[in-house]
Amino acid sequence: MAESPTSPLLEMEGIYKRFGGVQALKGVNFDLRQGEVHALVGENGAGKSTLIKILSGAYQPDAGTVRLEGRTVAIADPRLARALGIATIYQETSLYPDLSVLENLFIGHQPRRGWGRLDWAAMQRRAREVFVQLGVELPLTARLGDLGKAYAQLVEIAKALVQKARILVMDEATAALTADDVERLFGIIRGLREQGVAIIYISHRLEEVFRVADRVTVLRDGERVGSEPVAAVDQDWLIRRMVGRELHTLYPRNYRSPGKVLLEVRGLSRAGAFAGIDLEVHEGEIVGLAGLVGSGRSEVVRAIFGIDPYDAGTVRLLGESLPQRPWAAVRKGLALLPEDRSRQGVILAMTVRANMTLAVLRDLQRGGFLDEAKELSITERFIQALQLRPPHPDLPVASLSGGNQQKVVLGKWLATEPRVLILDEPTQGVDVGAKAEIHQLMDRLVGQGMGILMISSDLPEVLGMADRLLVMHRGKIVARLPRGSAPDVVMRAATGLLEEAHVR
Repeated sequence: MAESPTSPLLEMEGIYKRFGGVQALKGVNFDLRQGEVHALVGENGAGKSTLIKILSGAYQPDAGTVRLEGRTVAIADPRLARALGIATIYQETSLYPDLSVLENLFIGHQPRRGWGRLDWAAMQRRAREVFVQLGVELPLTARLGDLGKAYAQLVEIAKALVQKARILVMDEATAALTADDVERLFGIIRGLREQGVAIIYISHRLEEVFRVADRVTVLRDGERVGSEPVAAVDQDWLIRRMVGRELHTLYPRNYRSPGKVLLEVRGLSRAGAFAGIDLEVHEGEIVGLAGLVGSGRSEVVRAIFGIDPYDAGTVRLLGESLPQRPWAAVRKGLALLPEDRSRQGVILAMTVRANMTLAVLRDLQRGGFLDEAKELSITERFIQALQLRPPHPDLPVASLSGGNQQKVVLGKWLATEPRVLILDEPTQGVDVGAKAEIHQLMDRLVGQGMGILMISSDLPEVLGMADRLLVMHRGKIVARLPRGSAPDVVMRAATGLLEEAHVR
């Protein structure tokens, strides 16, 4: 790590911010040193985003002081933040997919020659310098949209360096990346740290904090509740401060003997996507479906649910064949929580009540009109059962945290009273407290006789929650593993190194 000076590069002292009746920040202190990775963690709604938006100029604090290299600054807008060397990189990049890599790097601040003409040669020289600094190679003329999310993240980082950023804020930068892409990003972060760039790293994946951060600060309910060197703390310390209570385990399972077969899939195949998929889900069990991104997991469950067609095979629910139509599957007792909740799970502009009853609107009609009393009754039942926060049925879903949005999607499907629930990345992008609550709900549901088929890229999660584990590689199930299997066995199967390890 680069040598850190005694005085911080950035100091934020006594930061307060209120939105209406909500006090989002309550005198928060935060500092950052040159050549340091400082992790900022906390549950959704803890105040992380508000603090970062104040640093990036999107919000103005109600009180408090921001200092750069000991000099007090007022960051009036994002343009000034960039001029001060502060760049924020979000999970969803702010780039233009139809423009080239080079055009994205310099958009809005292109160097010019005489008569106002763009200086393409200068742009190319600077771009190559930055990519050498990052230790990566990218074709400058390639259309960004053709390169994928991982490369878009790299271009976003390079864009910040082109503008001579001294402070990088990375907000959930790995959420949509594969394991290989995450490793590449971590290597880049380490390289930037060695070059003296200071990084604020925000992630719900606590294991990442211990891999890349030097210090960690925890926010809870708008207050700083802990700040320590990463080497001096462990995951339990972080969790206790994040949620304000003890979490005995993130994976609360009460294992039971499985009952009858609820879902039976035989020989399911679709050319170019998956082949020969056989699986069963019984009453009272959670079956995990693991594999790397691109292994075919989501494609299989979309076909089971009837969203996408399949070429061969059968899907049976409670002994009856399922038509290849989602609404037929729902009426027969199958539900699918999709991977992308914001695009496929909820309608963000609509209220909690409208979203939670979307899948049962047919049952809420009375004389051709919506039975609003019944709609409200269903909504309030699931608001209470799922511990939705805040517990208001008429709030737009867009105003909720990621974890609470996921609870709305769960409530929507639980309202259909399914016998089998398919969960595709059920805790992706949610904080540790909401994750534990979703896991507890899963255990309660299977305890009531439901069957769950769960996809998760979080290996500890799938190992901690599943009764049995199916591992996919290149469109095929290559391993059937029991509860308690070792992580390295799962990864060998997922990468194709463990061939046909069918342990029943």
